[in-house]
Amino acid sequence: MGFFSHFMASVNGGKDAGDLPAGASLLDVRTHSEFISGHIEGAINIPLDRFNHDIPRLVADKDCPVILYCRSGARSAHALSVMHQLGYSQAFNGGSVGSLALRLQKNIKRGA
Repeated sequence: MGFFSHFMASVNGGKDAGDLPAGASLLDVRTHSEFISGHIEGAINIPLDRFNHDIPRLVADKDCPVILYCRSGARSAHALSVMHQLGYSQAFNGGSVGSLALRLQKNIKRGA
């Protein structure tokens, strides 16, 4: 495994980028202003500063597959850690908005 593959596996909670589940819910943990400036079509915005409070209400099923993302992958890594602590079993860090959109072959949409 090369450096980049190793890095992406660590960002994705030990999973290779190809291991992201098809049909998973997309959670954007950036601020609302970042979200409206461009987000992956179909994503739900849960800003990191509200994440602990909002995630149990917005994703009640702890076995539901979700992919988290942000600008660089750092905030989504933090959110992933929170989800694991809360008992979510199918949460993945997708990394940055741009790279995840490319991997999932999804459009980036502006606006709310």
